[in-house]
Amino acid sequence: MCVIVTGQITMTLAQIANSITSNLGLDINSALGGSVSFFIEDSVKIFLLIYVMLFVVALFRYQLSPEKIKSYLQGKSLWWGYFLAVFLGVVTPFCSCSSIPLFIGFIAAGIPFGITMTFLISSPLISEVATAMLLTMPEAGWRAALVYITAGSIISVLGGFLCDKFHLEKFRRKQSFDNHDFHRHGDENLIKSTFTYAHTYAGDTVKEIAPYVFVGLAAGAFMHGYIPAEFFGKYLGQSNPFAVPLAALAGIPVYANHNSVLPIVQVLLMKQVPLGTTLVMLMSITAISLPEMIMLNKVLTWKMLAIFTVYLFVSFVIVGYVLNYVM
Repeated sequence: MCVIVTGQITMTLAQIANSITSNLGLDINSALGGSVSFFIEDSVKIFLLIYVMLFVVALFRYQLSPEKIKSYLQGKSLWWGYFLAVFLGVVTPFCSCSSIPLFIGFIAAGIPFGITMTFLISSPLISEVATAMLLTMPEAGWRAALVYITAGSIISVLGGFLCDKFHLEKFRRKQSFDNHDFHRHGDENLIKSTFTYAHTYAGDTVKEIAPYVFVGLAAGAFMHGYIPAEFFGKYLGQSNPFAVPLAALAGIPVYANHNSVLPIVQVLLMKQVPLGTTLVMLMSITAISLPEMIMLNKVLTWKMLAIFTVYLFVSFVIVGYVLNYVM
C-alpha cells in the first residue's frame, strides 16, 4: 500500500513539474527542459519527505537521553545493545557531524564502546529519508530500500561487535566529558510540547540543510539533462570491474548528508548504474567522508580512525559487488 501511494505521489509530482516546465516555454524532452522538470519535481518531493520524516523522528527523539539508554541497557546483552544502537542511529541526525555530539554523550554516560561505535556507523549510514526516497524511485523500489537497511544494519552491528571483540576502546582519546549537559524534558503539557518540539525541529533542520539540498538537486538536474548514460556506463557500469571501489573512493572526499546526495543517486540509477555501485557511493559519502574523520579525531585516535575507515570501505565494496552480482 505504501509503495502504491508513494508511486502515485511521484507520478503526480512529475506531471506537475512537466506542466510547469512547459508553461515556462521549455521542451521537457530537451536537456534544459528535462533538467528543470527534474529539479522542480525532486525539490518538492525531497523537502516534503524530509519534513514529514523529521517530524515523526523528532516525536521519538524528544524523550531521548544517553542516561535513559544506559539505564535501559542495564542487565541486557551486548547484542541487544547493538541492535538498539542501530535503531537509534536511524532515528537520529542525518550527517556524521551532528551524530558526533550524541556519540560523545553515549561515551560520557558509560555506554559500552562497541554499542557507541554501532551508533556512530549507523547514524549517517542508514537514513529514514533515504529509505523513503528509494521507495519512491521506479529504478529502486522496496527491494533496494530493504537491501539498503539490511546491509547498513549488518555493517553497523558487526562493526560494534569487532570493536568489543578486539578491545578497540584503547584507541579512544582519553578526555573528560564532564561539561556535557543533556537536555531533559518535563512532563507538563507533554503532548503539546512534544508536537511543538517536533515541528520546530523539523522546520529548523529543513532550513539548515536547504542550501545543501539545492546544491545536490542542481548537480542531479545537470547530470540528468546533460551527461549521457554512456559516460556512467563507461566508468560505473557493469563492464568496469573496478566500478565499485571507484565509487567508494569517489565518495570519501565529499561531505554531504543523504538529502543532498539523493538527487545524484536517483540520476545514477536512471542512467542504469548498477544498484550496488550506486549504494556504495551513497554510503561512502555519508559514512566515511574526510571531513567526518577530521571531526572524529577529537574523540578517536588516528589509528582507530584508520581501522574505522578501512572496515567501512571494505564492507561497502563487498556489499556493492554482492548486490551487483545478485540483482
